Amino acid sequence: MDWLKQTIDLGVIGVLVTMSIIALSVILERALFYRQLTLTDYTSKKALELALTRRLHIIATIGSNAPFIGLLGTVLGIMLTFYTMGQQGAVDTHAIMTGLALALKVTAIGLVIAIPTVAFYNVLIRRAKEMLLEWEIHHEREGI
Repeated sequence: MDWLKQTIDLGVIGVLVTMSIIALSVILERALFYRQLTLTDYTSKKALELALTRRLHIIATIGSNAPFIGLLGTVLGIMLTFYTMGQQGAVDTHAIMTGLALALKVTAIGLVIAIPTVAFYNVLIRRAKEMLLEWEIHHEREGI
């Protein structure tokens, strides 16, 4: 059953690492885009809003789902621990605690990915709203 435990661990952790790389890539891309954006290039508020919010849903999805994927890994790890206990027929507290501790690490990884991802999402959303308001203020001043 060790192969199954490693498959679960590596599979779930692999998914979480992939999600974190995708989130980091989108966060960096959006931050660079916001830094280089010239508001006067846009004549339509809707076009600006579309450009500002592009791909933000990816960050939100990863941030909200990473803990659940981590929890799935934990549940699978706990199930595997109980299965192993049942197959061995003896209750070894050392093996149980080790199995449960290893299972919980996946939830911790999911939280480590989710917390900063959600924080960055909120920062990017706030910056997008600020830029939209700056665009509106500029167009009001210009009488456009």
